[in-house]
Amino acid sequence: MHLAALHIYPVKSLRGLAVPSVGMDALGAVGDRRFLVVDPQGVFITQRSVARMAQVGAAIDASALALFADGHGSLRVRREPDPGARLVAVRVWKSDGLRAEDCGDEAASWLSGALGTPCRLVRIGPAFSRPVKPAAARPGDLVGFADAFPFLATSEASLGELNRRIGQAGAAAVPMDRFRPNLVIAGCKPFEEDSWRRIRVGPIVFRAGGPCIRCLITTTDQLTGARGAEPLRTLATFRRDPDDPTSVWFGQNLVHESKAGALSVGDPVVVIE
Repeated sequence: MHLAALHIYPVKSLRGLAVPSVGMDALGAVGDRRFLVVDPQGVFITQRSVARMAQVGAAIDASALALFADGHGSLRVRREPDPGARLVAVRVWKSDGLRAEDCGDEAASWLSGALGTPCRLVRIGPAFSRPVKPAAARPGDLVGFADAFPFLATSEASLGELNRRIGQAGAAAVPMDRFRPNLVIAGCKPFEEDSWRRIRVGPIVFRAGGPCIRCLITTTDQLTGARGAEPLRTLATFRRDPDDPTSVWFGQNLVHESKAGALSVGDPVVVIE
């Protein structure tokens, strides 16, 4: 098995990036979900409620986050923490009162126009701390603005099997970007990732956090923002959570036990247990 693709998402729920390699730190992949869009009350906003977020691109370089959208031009925002930034309390799911840095009025105005809804952009800084939920955590396990875990892994074989079933139902195949993974693994059997407890990818050891429950975002075209019925319709026929039949699974959440190092496309993947 090997790592077939790597993705980061600089701003939670905006368009992601395929990268050839990425470094690790305490929060996960460097540059992954270090920015967040929030409503005026500080509550996180995602494609679940604002599908237009898929049409806003995000890129990073050594000093800045760049945002761009058709008809709205582009915007550059300081990437590193700003000691002079206003601290605000934000919420991601049940993680309330997270201390984040507000990125300023220019960023808020640009994003509000691009998304068609009042919002602000916030950034992780030194005041931010968010432990992984206790059921899956060990001391020192942290996460940024991702839903719950620092990493999500999917496999080419699992997508292939899903698309085979979607095709049998007479619908069009869906691309991997619908699932917004960090790690895409090749060389395993369909849904083999469900059984992995610990894996090593290149030099980095990961611990399984449990299967990923999928939502409306998977039905959203990541270029146009258009929604459809797949893949949730087909996943519901064979990937239901046995303890909660209203939920369907695709992919495996991961916690990185190695808090430093780097991953690269092509790295070998080894199941430890």
